[in-house]
Amino acid sequence: MYRIKKQHRSEFVPIRTQTYHVQVWGEPAPDKVPLVMVHGWMDVAASYQFVVDALAQDHYIIAPDWRGYGQSTSAGKVDNYWFPDYLADLDFLLDHYVGDTPVNLVGHSMGGNVAMMYGGVRPQRIRRLVNLEGFGLPASKPHHAVKRYAQWMDELKALHRGEMDLKTYESVDQVARRLMKNNRRLGEDKALWLAQHWARETADGQWSILAEAAHKVSNAHIYRVEEALALYAHLSMPVLAVEASDDSLTGWWRGKFTLEEYHERLKTVPNVEVAVVQDAGHMLHHDQPEVLAGLIERFIA
Repeated sequence: MYRIKKQHRSEFVPIRTQTYHVQVWGEPAPDKVPLVMVHGWMDVAASYQFVVDALAQDHYIIAPDWRGYGQSTSAGKVDNYWFPDYLADLDFLLDHYVGDTPVNLVGHSMGGNVAMMYGGVRPQRIRRLVNLEGFGLPASKPHHAVKRYAQWMDELKALHRGEMDLKTYESVDQVARRLMKNNRRLGEDKALWLAQHWARETADGQWSILAEAAHKVSNAHIYRVEEALALYAHLSMPVLAVEASDDSLTGWWRGKFTLEEYHERLKTVPNVEVAVVQDAGHMLHHDQPEVLAGLIERFIA
Protein backbone atom coordinates (compact mmCIF):
# COMPACT_ATOMS: atom_id res chain seq x y z
CA MET A 1 0.00 0.00 0.00
CA TYR A 2 1.17 3.52 -0.80
CA ARG A 3 2.42 5.37 2.30
CA ILE A 4 1.60 9.05 2.41
CA LYS A 5 4.26 11.59 3.32
CA LYS A 6 2.00 14.49 4.27
CA GLN A 7 -1.14 13.96 6.36
CA HIS A 8 -4.24 16.01 5.63
CA ARG A 9 -6.93 17.06 8.07
CA SER A 10 -10.60 16.80 7.15
CA GLU A 11 -12.86 19.80 7.64
CA PHE A 12 -16.60 19.98 7.04
CA VAL A 13 -17.79 23.38 5.87
CA PRO A 14 -21.34 24.65 5.19
CA ILE A 15 -21.41 25.80 1.57
CA ARG A 16 -24.83 27.00 0.39
CA THR A 17 -27.16 23.98 0.84
CA GLN A 18 -24.24 21.56 1.08
CA THR A 19 -21.85 20.35 3.72
CA TYR A 20 -18.53 20.27 1.94
CA HIS A 21 -15.73 17.91 2.92
CA VAL A 22 -12.40 19.69 2.49
CA GLN A 23 -8.95 18.18 2.80
CA VAL A 24 -6.38 20.63 4.13
CA TRP A 25 -2.61 20.22 4.19
CA GLY A 26 -0.33 22.68 6.00
CA GLU A 27 -1.16 25.85 7.86
CA PRO A 28 -2.00 29.35 6.66
CA ALA A 29 0.75 31.96 7.01
CA PRO A 30 1.31 35.54 5.81
CA ASP A 31 4.05 34.41 3.43
CA LYS A 32 2.02 31.55 1.88
CA VAL A 33 -0.34 31.97 -1.07
CA PRO A 34 -3.15 29.45 -0.50
CA LEU A 35 -3.07 26.62 -3.04
CA VAL A 36 -6.57 25.44 -3.94
CA MET A 37 -6.84 22.12 -5.82
CA VAL A 38 -10.15 20.98 -7.33
CA HIS A 39 -10.72 17.49 -8.71
CA GLY A 40 -12.43 16.15 -11.80
CA TRP A 41 -15.54 14.17 -12.66
CA MET A 42 -15.99 10.95 -10.66
CA ASP A 43 -12.95 11.75 -8.55
CA VAL A 44 -12.25 13.03 -5.01
CA ALA A 45 -9.94 15.53 -3.31
CA ALA A 46 -7.73 12.70 -1.97
CA SER A 47 -6.69 12.10 -5.59
CA TYR A 48 -4.18 14.93 -5.20
CA GLN A 49 -2.30 13.19 -2.36
CA PHE A 50 0.51 11.95 -4.62
CA VAL A 51 1.15 15.47 -5.97
CA VAL A 52 0.95 16.98 -2.49
CA ASP A 53 3.53 14.45 -1.27
CA ALA A 54 5.83 15.42 -4.16
CA LEU A 55 5.73 19.18 -3.51
CA ALA A 56 9.11 20.41 -2.31
CA GLN A 57 7.87 23.54 -0.53
CA ASP A 58 5.61 23.97 2.50
CA HIS A 59 2.19 24.99 1.18
CA TYR A 60 -1.22 25.73 2.65
CA ILE A 61 -3.42 23.50 0.48
CA ILE A 62 -7.22 23.44 0.30
CA ALA A 63 -8.85 20.62 -1.68
CA PRO A 64 -12.64 20.11 -1.57
CA ASP A 65 -14.76 17.15 -2.56
CA TRP A 66 -17.18 18.72 -5.05
CA ARG A 67 -20.92 18.48 -4.30
CA GLY A 68 -22.13 14.92 -4.75
CA TYR A 69 -18.62 13.45 -4.46
CA GLY A 70 -16.55 11.96 -1.67
CA GLN A 71 -17.72 12.94 1.78
CA SER A 72 -19.53 16.13 0.72
CA THR A 73 -23.25 15.91 1.42
CA SER A 74 -26.33 17.85 0.37
CA ALA A 75 -29.45 18.97 2.22
CA GLY A 76 -31.61 16.85 -0.08
CA LYS A 77 -31.21 14.30 -2.86
CA VAL A 78 -30.82 15.78 -6.34
CA ASP A 79 -31.28 14.11 -9.70
CA ASN A 80 -28.89 16.18 -11.81
CA TYR A 81 -26.03 18.63 -11.39
CA TRP A 82 -25.68 22.10 -12.92
CA PHE A 83 -22.24 23.36 -13.85
CA PRO A 84 -22.74 26.93 -12.55
CA ASP A 85 -23.19 25.47 -9.06
CA TYR A 86 -19.52 24.48 -9.03
CA LEU A 87 -18.53 28.10 -9.67
CA ALA A 88 -20.77 29.37 -6.88
CA ASP A 89 -19.56 26.65 -4.50
CA LEU A 90 -15.96 27.62 -5.19
CA ASP A 91 -16.79 31.28 -4.60
CA PHE A 92 -18.33 30.48 -1.20
CA LEU A 93 -15.43 28.16 -0.36
CA LEU A 94 -12.88 30.92 -1.00
CA ASP A 95 -14.94 33.29 1.12
CA HIS A 96 -14.72 30.81 3.98
CA TYR A 97 -11.02 29.97 3.77
CA VAL A 98 -9.21 33.01 2.39
CA GLY A 99 -11.56 35.99 2.28
CA ASP A 100 -10.23 38.45 -0.29
CA THR A 101 -6.76 36.89 -0.48
CA PRO A 102 -5.91 35.76 -4.05
CA VAL A 103 -5.11 32.06 -4.39
CA ASN A 104 -3.21 29.78 -6.72
CA LEU A 105 -5.86 27.57 -8.29
CA VAL A 106 -5.26 24.09 -9.75
CA GLY A 107 -8.05 22.15 -11.45
CA HIS A 108 -8.06 18.75 -13.15
CA SER A 109 -10.42 17.78 -15.99
CA MET A 110 -13.90 18.97 -14.95
CA GLY A 111 -12.18 20.91 -12.18
CA GLY A 112 -9.93 22.51 -14.80
CA ASN A 113 -12.98 23.65 -16.72
CA VAL A 114 -14.47 25.06 -13.52
CA ALA A 115 -11.19 26.87 -12.79
CA MET A 116 -11.06 28.42 -16.28
CA MET A 117 -14.67 29.61 -16.08
CA TYR A 118 -14.37 30.86 -12.52
CA GLY A 119 -11.12 32.67 -13.29
CA GLY A 120 -12.87 34.54 -16.08
CA VAL A 121 -15.66 35.64 -13.76
CA ARG A 122 -13.56 36.40 -10.66
CA PRO A 123 -10.05 37.11 -12.00
CA GLN A 124 -9.17 39.23 -8.97
CA ARG A 125 -9.37 36.13 -6.76
CA ILE A 126 -6.79 34.10 -8.69
CA ARG A 127 -3.05 34.82 -8.63
CA ARG A 128 -2.00 31.88 -10.85
CA LEU A 129 -4.20 29.26 -12.56
CA VAL A 130 -3.11 25.73 -13.50
CA ASN A 131 -5.46 23.81 -15.80
CA LEU A 132 -4.79 20.06 -15.94
CA GLU A 133 -6.50 18.68 -19.04
CA GLY A 134 -9.62 20.81 -18.62
CA PHE A 135 -10.27 21.00 -22.34
CA GLY A 136 -13.91 22.01 -22.51
CA LEU A 137 -16.22 20.20 -24.92
CA PRO A 138 -16.81 19.97 -28.68
CA ALA A 139 -18.53 22.95 -30.22
CA SER A 140 -22.33 22.76 -30.40
CA LYS A 141 -24.85 24.40 -32.69
CA PRO A 142 -28.16 25.87 -31.46
CA HIS A 143 -30.15 23.12 -33.19
CA HIS A 144 -28.35 20.53 -31.05
CA ALA A 145 -30.43 21.79 -28.11
CA VAL A 146 -33.47 19.92 -29.46
CA LYS A 147 -31.95 16.47 -28.96
CA ARG A 148 -30.04 17.52 -25.85
CA TYR A 149 -33.15 18.50 -23.88
CA ALA A 150 -34.82 15.23 -24.91
CA GLN A 151 -31.71 13.27 -23.90
CA TRP A 152 -31.63 15.03 -20.54
CA MET A 153 -35.26 14.20 -19.76
CA ASP A 154 -34.86 10.60 -20.92
CA GLU A 155 -31.80 10.15 -18.72
CA LEU A 156 -33.61 11.63 -15.72
CA LYS A 157 -36.32 8.99 -16.13
CA ALA A 158 -33.68 6.26 -16.45
CA LEU A 159 -32.01 7.54 -13.29
CA HIS A 160 -35.28 7.41 -11.34
CA ARG A 161 -35.87 3.86 -12.58
CA GLY A 162 -32.51 2.90 -11.11
CA GLU A 163 -30.97 2.19 -14.51
CA MET A 164 -28.02 4.56 -13.98
CA ASP A 165 -27.00 3.35 -10.52
CA LEU A 166 -23.28 3.06 -10.01
CA LYS A 167 -21.79 -0.41 -9.84
CA THR A 168 -20.87 -1.78 -6.40
CA TYR A 169 -17.88 -4.01 -5.64
CA GLU A 170 -17.39 -6.99 -3.36
CA SER A 171 -14.12 -5.73 -1.88
CA VAL A 172 -11.75 -2.79 -1.80
CA ASP A 173 -9.38 -4.90 -3.90
CA GLN A 174 -12.00 -4.99 -6.67
CA VAL A 175 -12.27 -1.21 -6.51
CA ALA A 176 -8.49 -0.97 -6.84
CA ARG A 177 -8.53 -3.31 -9.84
CA ARG A 178 -11.20 -1.12 -11.44
CA LEU A 179 -8.94 1.92 -11.01
CA MET A 180 -6.01 0.04 -12.50
CA LYS A 181 -8.14 -1.08 -15.44
CA ASN A 182 -9.08 2.55 -16.11
CA ASN A 183 -5.44 3.66 -15.90
CA ARG A 184 -2.76 1.24 -17.10
CA ARG A 185 -0.02 3.31 -15.43
CA LEU A 186 -1.53 3.18 -11.94
CA GLY A 187 0.45 0.88 -9.67
CA GLU A 188 -1.22 -1.49 -7.23
CA ASP A 189 0.10 0.41 -4.20
CA LYS A 190 -1.49 3.68 -5.28
CA ALA A 191 -4.66 1.96 -6.51
CA LEU A 192 -5.25 0.28 -3.13
CA TRP A 193 -4.71 3.57 -1.33
CA LEU A 194 -7.01 5.48 -3.69
CA ALA A 195 -9.72 2.82 -3.51
CA GLN A 196 -10.22 3.49 0.20
CA HIS A 197 -10.91 7.15 -0.53
CA TRP A 198 -12.82 6.62 -3.77
CA ALA A 199 -15.31 4.16 -2.24
CA ARG A 200 -16.67 3.07 1.13
CA GLU A 201 -17.91 -0.19 2.59
CA THR A 202 -21.69 -0.33 3.07
CA ALA A 203 -23.72 -2.18 5.70
CA ASP A 204 -24.14 -5.19 3.39
CA GLY A 205 -20.38 -5.57 2.94
CA GLN A 206 -20.29 -4.13 -0.59
CA TRP A 207 -18.04 -1.26 -1.61
CA SER A 208 -19.90 1.73 -3.06
CA ILE A 209 -18.32 4.51 -5.13
CA LEU A 210 -18.41 7.89 -3.34
CA ALA A 211 -20.29 9.69 -6.09
CA GLU A 212 -23.93 10.30 -6.87
CA ALA A 213 -25.32 8.52 -9.93
CA ALA A 214 -26.94 11.82 -10.94
CA HIS A 215 -23.51 12.97 -12.14
CA LYS A 216 -24.02 10.62 -15.09
CA VAL A 217 -27.01 12.61 -16.35
CA SER A 218 -26.07 14.77 -19.34
CA ASN A 219 -26.09 18.52 -18.96
CA ALA A 220 -29.39 19.91 -20.20
CA HIS A 221 -27.57 22.82 -21.87
CA ILE A 222 -25.36 22.46 -24.91
CA TYR A 223 -21.75 23.65 -24.68
CA ARG A 224 -21.44 27.20 -25.99
CA VAL A 225 -17.90 27.81 -27.23
CA GLU A 226 -18.50 31.55 -27.65
CA GLU A 227 -19.36 31.81 -23.97
CA ALA A 228 -16.27 29.83 -22.96
CA LEU A 229 -14.03 32.06 -25.09
CA ALA A 230 -15.54 35.19 -23.55
CA LEU A 231 -14.59 33.82 -20.12
CA TYR A 232 -11.11 32.85 -21.34
CA ALA A 233 -10.56 36.40 -22.54
CA HIS A 234 -11.09 37.68 -18.99
CA LEU A 235 -8.40 35.46 -17.48
CA SER A 236 -6.06 38.26 -16.45
CA MET A 237 -3.78 36.02 -14.38
CA PRO A 238 -0.99 33.82 -15.83
CA VAL A 239 -2.41 30.43 -16.88
CA LEU A 240 -0.51 27.15 -17.20
CA ALA A 241 -2.35 24.64 -19.39
CA VAL A 242 -0.94 21.18 -18.74
CA GLU A 243 -1.54 18.24 -21.06
CA ALA A 244 -0.58 14.57 -20.87
CA SER A 245 1.49 13.05 -23.68
CA ASP A 246 -1.38 10.63 -24.37
CA ASP A 247 -3.93 12.50 -26.46
CA SER A 248 -7.11 12.12 -24.40
CA LEU A 249 -9.26 14.11 -26.80
CA THR A 250 -8.71 11.75 -29.74
CA GLY A 251 -9.96 8.78 -27.73
CA TRP A 252 -12.92 10.61 -26.25
CA TRP A 253 -14.29 12.49 -29.23
CA ARG A 254 -12.97 10.59 -32.27
CA GLY A 255 -12.20 13.71 -34.28
CA LYS A 256 -15.14 15.81 -33.08
CA PHE A 257 -12.80 17.83 -30.86
CA THR A 258 -9.02 17.85 -31.25
CA LEU A 259 -5.98 19.20 -29.43
CA GLU A 260 -5.50 21.61 -32.33
CA GLU A 261 -8.97 23.06 -31.71
CA TYR A 262 -8.25 23.32 -27.99
CA HIS A 263 -4.96 25.12 -28.66
CA GLU A 264 -6.80 27.51 -30.94
CA ARG A 265 -9.21 28.31 -28.11
CA LEU A 266 -6.29 28.91 -25.74
CA LYS A 267 -5.13 31.77 -27.97
CA THR A 268 -7.99 33.76 -26.43
CA VAL A 269 -6.29 33.58 -23.02
CA PRO A 270 -4.16 36.73 -22.63
CA ASN A 271 -1.26 35.07 -20.78
CA VAL A 272 -1.01 31.30 -21.24
CA GLU A 273 1.77 28.73 -21.23
CA VAL A 274 1.29 25.15 -22.44
CA ALA A 275 3.24 22.26 -20.87
CA VAL A 276 3.18 18.56 -21.72
CA VAL A 277 3.81 15.80 -19.17
CA GLN A 278 5.47 12.83 -20.86
CA ASP A 279 4.50 9.20 -20.23
CA ALA A 280 1.14 10.21 -18.78
CA GLY A 281 -2.53 9.86 -19.54
CA HIS A 282 -5.53 11.90 -18.46
CA MET A 283 -4.92 11.07 -14.78
CA LEU A 284 -1.51 12.71 -14.97
CA HIS A 285 -1.60 13.59 -11.27
CA HIS A 286 -1.49 9.83 -10.62
CA ASP A 287 0.90 8.95 -13.44
CA GLN A 288 3.63 11.57 -12.94
CA PRO A 289 3.03 13.35 -9.61
CA GLU A 290 6.67 14.38 -9.18
CA VAL A 291 6.85 15.98 -12.62
CA LEU A 292 3.52 17.70 -12.12
CA ALA A 293 4.50 18.96 -8.66
CA GLY A 294 7.63 20.47 -10.16
CA LEU A 295 5.65 22.21 -12.90
CA ILE A 296 3.17 23.64 -10.40
CA GLU A 297 5.81 24.91 -7.99
CA ARG A 298 7.86 26.49 -10.75
CA PHE A 299 4.78 28.25 -12.12
CA ILE A 300 3.43 29.58 -8.82
CA ALA A 301 6.82 30.64 -7.40
